[in-house]
Amino acid sequence: MLPSRRTQMDSLVQPLVAQYLAMGCQSKENNQNESVTSDEKGKDDAVTPGCSSRSRVSPPGRPHRFHKPSPAQTAMKSVMSLGHLTKGASWEELIQACLQCFDSDGCVCGSSHLLNISLTMHRLLISSSDLLDKLITLFKLALDNEQPTECQRICYFIRHWIQEFWVMFRLHHSLSDSLEQFRELIREQGQEHLCSLLETKWINERDWSWKASQKIKANCSKKRKVSLLFDHLEPIELAEHLTYLEFKSFCRISFVDYQNYIRSCCMKDIPVMERSIALCNGISQWVQLMVLSRPTAQLRAEVFTKFIHVAKSLHLMHNYNTLMAVVGGLCHSSISRLKDTTSHVPSEVTKMLNEMTDLLSSCRNYDNYRQAYNKCTGFKIPILGVHLKDLISVNEAMSDYVEDNKVNVQKLQALYSHINELIQLQQIPPKLDANKDLVHLLTVVLPSDSFKIVCYLHVIN
Repeated sequence: MLPSRRTQMDSLVQPLVAQYLAMGCQSKENNQNESVTSDEKGKDDAVTPGCSSRSRVSPPGRPHRFHKPSPAQTAMKSVMSLGHLTKGASWEELIQACLQCFDSDGCVCGSSHLLNISLTMHRLLISSSDLLDKLITLFKLALDNEQPTECQRICYFIRHWIQEFWVMFRLHHSLSDSLEQFRELIREQGQEHLCSLLETKWINERDWSWKASQKIKANCSKKRKVSLLFDHLEPIELAEHLTYLEFKSFCRISFVDYQNYIRSCCMKDIPVMERSIALCNGISQWVQLMVLSRPTAQLRAEVFTKFIHVAKSLHLMHNYNTLMAVVGGLCHSSISRLKDTTSHVPSEVTKMLNEMTDLLSSCRNYDNYRQAYNKCTGFKIPILGVHLKDLISVNEAMSDYVEDNKVNVQKLQALYSHINELIQLQQIPPKLDANKDLVHLLTVVLPSDSFKIVCYLHVIN
């Protein structure tokens, strides 16, 4: 009975692990789906909402603040009405709607949701330089028609763009060069007072090395015993250190990385995603290794049981990505075929594994996982593969443009909401105390290929 049940669990969990393995190989099979050309990268890359970074230097005339809504707000935003934009809009209509978000003092009236959608998601359709060119064209038209209020709002809009998404202007010279030419145009037209709204000198003084992944740091002060066998660690300790590594990896994925994945449908040229997938696969292989390296069935069953408790702790911590990796490793055929080992596993442990396997089942598009995930508040790490699949599904199901060649704003909003929810989770670090020595040891031993596995087996035996 146990072996057949284990085979069933293997068939349930392996689609998730296989999905990660497949995504890691897609770049080899989809050369025709290049992420972006080097020229496009130079002018077209975007940044995460709020830039995912901090600094001691703030924009002139503005308090040190970033627009970082909570995950709860994100859920609310996903159903916000787009009004007349629901049926689509031309770029000019979308820009005009954004301009109406500013009052006479340049402050955002009400929600900045539409502004954030437009300034982040336009990259899927046009380059950032093209968007700036459209704004400059509108400014020239407003000058010709003697509309000073319109000119001012356009400058307010560009200022908002600079302040909220300043990394774009720092990284891509074509964009900053176009902005400098725009300032020259303003001076030539006698509108010198508007140039101060478009100041960018402060950008180079910003400390942009801070990342969401640095919200959590390992404890360097505590010295403790470490072993390649990890038998000195309690399950909760091991779960915490795996969560530390997973959160750091998850936080390195930026808004633009998700956008590039949408456009290319593969991991090619997205190294942070490739590393995240490699970590997941590495943990799964390492779990198999730790069980199979024990010489007797009794010892293998003890290690198996320990990792079930690690998985339980990961579940309680809402770290679903590592939970998937651990359970996937335990349900691998290399372990499930060991009848003597499974006979030594207590029935209550097998029951726990069954429950977690059902949670991670791909049935009904991972419905059990989605329900559990949506009920969680605060810290949580999603199963990245499932949510990447959602992004591709939305992108494929909805067209970029609707009738009369209008931008499908609903699609931009749907993709923005999906990505922004993942980005906001990076702002909520787990409450744990990771030891630097243990973290370093884990990063060394987590295998990512068969050569490392063979070497590791040789060391611990």
